[in-house]
Amino acid sequence: MTKRWYVVHAYSGFENQVKKALEERVARAGMEDEFGEILVPTEEVVEMKEGQQKRSERKFFPGYVLVQMDMTDDSWHLVKDVPRVMGFIGASRGRPTPISDAEADQILNRVQEGVEKPRPKVLFEVGEVVRVTDGPFNDFNGVVEEVNYEKSRLRVAVLIFGRSTPVELDFSQVEKA
Repeated sequence: MTKRWYVVHAYSGFENQVKKALEERVARAGMEDEFGEILVPTEEVVEMKEGQQKRSERKFFPGYVLVQMDMTDDSWHLVKDVPRVMGFIGASRGRPTPISDAEADQILNRVQEGVEKPRPKVLFEVGEVVRVTDGPFNDFNGVVEEVNYEKSRLRVAVLIFGRSTPVELDFSQVEKA
């Protein structure tokens, strides 16, 4: 049989413990050939704190663990009996259904992208009011006109001398007002 990706529902905040416990149980039961990769989908995010860029990891599917496995009675029971596991997602007639290869590839690509190019932790929206924290327009407020996530830049309309002026700023130069 070929291994397919299944989504396991775990207690939120315990995803890494579930992953570790599952890996240990697979090794103890000698079922390594029935299981592939066990993954907690995370991406790296960048945020500005006190003028410093800080990198951290963020789970983009909190409460879920992806498991690549052959679905047999033994493997199903092994996963279900792990502490803090609530069950599988997408069960039909008691049997879990795997996610499609396209969905699995999309998740794996997003994990890989998060490692190669971290995303900003704070997401901005057009029309949102922000405060400039760095540069010549320090302490000015403005309205977001355009967001460019590839370049981590914003176009903000800042009120200068009673006139609205568009200014290009880096994500690190603004904060939500």
